[in-house]
Amino acid sequence: MTLSVTGVSTPAKRLLATLLPIVLLSAPLPLLAQPATSSVGDEPVSNELPLEDIQTFAEVFERIKRAYVEEVDDRTLLRNAMRGMLSELDPHSAYLDEEEYQSLRESTQGEFGGIGIEVGTENGQLMVITPIDDTPASRAGLQSHDIIVAIDGTPTDSISLQEAVTLMRGEPNTEIRISVLRSGEDTPREFTLTREIIRSESVKHELLEPGYGYLRISQFQSRTPDQAREALERMAQDQPLEGLILDLRNNPGGVLQAAVGITDLFLDEGLIVYTEGRLSDTEMSFSASPTTPASDVPLVVLINGGSASAAEIVAGALQDQRRGVIMGTDSFGKGSVQQIMPLGNGEGLKLTTALYYTPNGRSIQAQGIEPDVEVVRGRLEVAEGRREIREADLEGHLSAQQAPRDRQEMAERLLDDYQLSEALNLLKALNVVDRQRR
Repeated sequence: MTLSVTGVSTPAKRLLATLLPIVLLSAPLPLLAQPATSSVGDEPVSNELPLEDIQTFAEVFERIKRAYVEEVDDRTLLRNAMRGMLSELDPHSAYLDEEEYQSLRESTQGEFGGIGIEVGTENGQLMVITPIDDTPASRAGLQSHDIIVAIDGTPTDSISLQEAVTLMRGEPNTEIRISVLRSGEDTPREFTLTREIIRSESVKHELLEPGYGYLRISQFQSRTPDQAREALERMAQDQPLEGLILDLRNNPGGVLQAAVGITDLFLDEGLIVYTEGRLSDTEMSFSASPTTPASDVPLVVLINGGSASAAEIVAGALQDQRRGVIMGTDSFGKGSVQQIMPLGNGEGLKLTTALYYTPNGRSIQAQGIEPDVEVVRGRLEVAEGRREIREADLEGHLSAQQAPRDRQEMAERLLDDYQLSEALNLLKALNVVDRQRR
């Protein structure tokens, strides 16, 4: 069989000479004239690379080399081609150069340099999924669903997601300017942030009241389940927990196994999550283990539009297993699984390989988790006007002792966070109902 490269110049012929062996490895020569197929699921998939398209690719490569206004080296062109292949698949697949690959690995371990923000793309726009707690981004007031239109004057519609992440990361104590368009506003807001070493502790905890715990998970890292288990043990030291609020608001996700580990803290049996993809090694299933520290503590889970990916796995599993009450607003809706694949040159791929499903078979992708009780974020306000006379209004009344400062601060916090206040009220109501039943 003769493979024609007529009309293609010498540089492109050399490129074809490199690419054609891939075709021959992909399908035996006798099958090149007739597409070979293999069945993956219910759809036939061709094993043959199209020679005509490969020839067109080589021709485009050659014309860029010869006619582009600036000289571009072969390595840059090939890297750009690979980036293009992945970026057109979905917003979460990407080609990672060595620096990007190392940066992603660091972020899953909980330490990296930057402003502390999780971003994605929607309709071709760079969007804030969520700022990470106690970072320059969260302190500056960046919010979920903000659209980043420029980074240091560079329009984001002209760069890839990975390039945007690279621009935002950098040396500590260096400044970065971000232009943000917020929903309902016509003029972008300008933020000047100072980069820091982001040492993200993913778990925080405290007692809101005696017996009522608060567990905040800001993202899912490899250490998160162990940290959460320790937090539960500390909160239950003085007395058993009568209720727990698990706060997953503005949690962008993270490591799948960490989400499974967190869910397993509250379930002693049953399915947590399963994944389905084209390849057998992407089909996984995770179930709860019988040993768990908090299998019977009344539970309320807080979510919002910034709760994504692994956070949605936890909320979806607890909802399907009727283990807790999901409260807040609809979650983000990222139900895909990415694998980080190292390459031989020190670089890597971040490739979407599967979708994950809740125990009842719900796909979260582009759907999200709907809360059992919808509560929008707001602030409690004391109504002005006529009110009933109370003991404190009577002349000569006895004064009570001043409440401890930490109790005052907690009361102010509950006023500022309506969702958290409602979650605590619900836990108390659940305990009242439970006592009456017993």
